Amino acid sequence: MRHAHPDDAMAASRRRRRMITGLGAAGAAGAVTALVAVLVPNASAGSALFSDDFESGATGWSKSGGTWSVVTDGSKVYSQSKADSELARVFAGETSWSDYSVQAKVKGVSLGSAGLAGIAARAGSSSTMYRLAVLGTGKAELQAVKGSAVTVLGSATLSSATAWHTLRIDASGTTIKGFLDGTAIATATGTLTATGRIGLVTAKASAEFDDVSVNPVTAATATTSPSATKSATASPTASPSASKTATASPSATKTASATPTATTSTSGSTSATAAWPTATGSKAVTATIEVKTSLDGGNVRYFGSGALGTDSQDEDQGPLFELADGATLSNVILGDPAADGVHCLGSCTLTNVWWENVGEDAATFKGGTSAVYTVNGGGAKGADDKVFQHNGGGTLTIKNFQVSDYGKLYRSCGNCKTQYKRSVVVQNVVATGKAKALVGINTNFGDTATLSGITVVGAPTLKVCAKFKGNNTGAEPTEIGDGADGVNCKFSDSDITFK
Repeated sequence: MRHAHPDDAMAASRRRRRMITGLGAAGAAGAVTALVAVLVPNASAGSALFSDDFESGATGWSKSGGTWSVVTDGSKVYSQSKADSELARVFAGETSWSDYSVQAKVKGVSLGSAGLAGIAARAGSSSTMYRLAVLGTGKAELQAVKGSAVTVLGSATLSSATAWHTLRIDASGTTIKGFLDGTAIATATGTLTATGRIGLVTAKASAEFDDVSVNPVTAATATTSPSATKSATASPTASPSASKTATASPSATKTASATPTATTSTSGSTSATAAWPTATGSKAVTATIEVKTSLDGGNVRYFGSGALGTDSQDEDQGPLFELADGATLSNVILGDPAADGVHCLGSCTLTNVWWENVGEDAATFKGGTSAVYTVNGGGAKGADDKVFQHNGGGTLTIKNFQVSDYGKLYRSCGNCKTQYKRSVVVQNVVATGKAKALVGINTNFGDTATLSGITVVGAPTLKVCAKFKGNNTGAEPTEIGDGADGVNCKFSDSDITFK
């Protein structure tokens, strides 16, 4: 049972915290004790990027796994109550954030020996992030997480894994630091993505979270005063409520966020290296949105919830958007989880569509032999396998697109019950990170791939055009080769740049 905060004292504390934030760094220094001022060292680096104490709910967070709700027990906290969830996460903020400090109060309610609860920084996808967590083994660990690979960057022993603890990650350039209750426990050189959102995470555990704050951080401010650390941790056996109050962090506006200096134009201008857009809002999708003619999302982030709120690789799950023949989808951000992304039932156009973390597929194309599909602009991250799945017939053009952390950018279905001759044209694409192949086609069905203006980053041995022998029996297709041949795989050395 979570402890109850003293109502009057906590309410007064929250009121003081909000007023202090509005004063700026100089005003705050004179209005609060030295302890609180130093425990948030990066407040002087600029205005808060984001903060949430959950008093008004938990809007702006996208969910991936678990059972999340705001609960009231003296004060309001964000609870993940499904203790047997393999991995539960919620994310907030912008994918463009790079150098920042994220801090939150975390309490493991039920932590088995394999359980953890913590915070995430630079989450490039639901499975790539820096994570600082309290563990059921009685430790706190700073970790680099990329898929199933977890690297421990540093750790510290906990007096109690189920008490409230203040966790903080500072990310500045390639330097990643972790802090437990104000004390630095690890400093490491980061090798993961340099940008990403913040997150709250659990694995095989239930937990509660409160007072999340994100502030700009630089190398000069990513430090903690020894005297403040001593004061903050002088009473390690103090009650959870005392710990939580002593380390209260400033809070600005719950949904305040930094705006990137460049975004993709909503007028149709596209670039393979355009900055990821800032989400103008968030919308949960519990049932597939059918687009009959066109939908311009205005860069709202849509994410799956309810039946669409999983991050599984199930081939049969529904999409967030289903486009009728001839429909257009533009200026949309698909958050995490994205279910099965977008389905095109016939010809369609996707303009400036962004996938923050690909679910099963980013988009699936299902039209007939004369269907024409166009993906112009946008980008995708975190595809365990395919980004674009071509199940129907016709021609798909992918241009001015960026992709990272993926398996294949394009795959012509290798074992669909009904097979077609399919064509893909890939132009002006930047593909970053190791992958299985850029495109995969079935040469026995006459598929063609025409590529130009491709930049491959960090994958010197990437198969640009993988060739398969497809089937209509449902069996796994056989890979039979790769490379340009002028017939099925159409490109030259000058069309592909490796960096």
